[in-house]
Amino acid sequence: MGIYQNKMTKVITVANQKGGVGKTTTAVNLATALSTIPKKILLIDLDPQGNASTGFGISPSKRKLNSYSIFLNKVSSRDAIQGTEVPGLYIIPANNDLSAFAVEISNMENREYLLRNVIQNEFSDFDYVFIDTPPTLGLLTINSLVACNSVLIPTQCEFYAMEGLAQLLKTIQRIQQNFNKQLGIQGIVLTMADRRSNLSVHVESEVREHFKELVYATVVPRNVKVSEAPSFGKPVLLYNYKCPGSQSYVQLAKEFLDRERLILGERENNG
Repeated sequence: MGIYQNKMTKVITVANQKGGVGKTTTAVNLATALSTIPKKILLIDLDPQGNASTGFGISPSKRKLNSYSIFLNKVSSRDAIQGTEVPGLYIIPANNDLSAFAVEISNMENREYLLRNVIQNEFSDFDYVFIDTPPTLGLLTINSLVACNSVLIPTQCEFYAMEGLAQLLKTIQRIQQNFNKQLGIQGIVLTMADRRSNLSVHVESEVREHFKELVYATVVPRNVKVSEAPSFGKPVLLYNYKCPGSQSYVQLAKEFLDRERLILGERENNG
């Protein structure tokens, strides 16, 4: 059951220290796809850019109660939750206030545990809680890794993918050793793939050979509709359900749940 003991709520951090890999797009659209199954989902936007919040059409004026507020106990984490256009999917939005976070907590004791302390046992009515992180390995991302059960790693099918993955896995290992022994790897999602490109095909092959079963079979293709959707304040599944990008996230959600059932079955068999 992991960190959150009230129910089988699972907290998943979506992380990659490299920007532009489809991290927020994956967080938004996987959460959307899972909510249609249906599952009750919460997405915590922990990126000062607030791109996940923008992706659900939440304007800056509606982000006064946000993830920064709950970090410093200015509001209850429950009070910061907002509904979205997607039934069963909720969000705690973010804004640029988070940029000051690292400075404000730099001298705090146990600063790595702030998010865990705030949200522990708070969201037992959700099936899954996703945390969208900034493209860095600073205190925000560290807090999310300490607070979660597992890490989902989107990675672009491009030249530096292996190097970035190796660095992130080393960070995860350090978090496991020092702060969160229960932290696992949910999986690696290949994104922005163009199978007409020899490089993209080569990178996919290399990642699969090296990381084996950690890599999801589903690959998210490079798709114009996926890129357009955030400017309309919608997940791509609402913007254009039939496009290849949307269908890949539907397939990813199915594969995600298949893995979850397998994990649950293994736990029950092990007592």
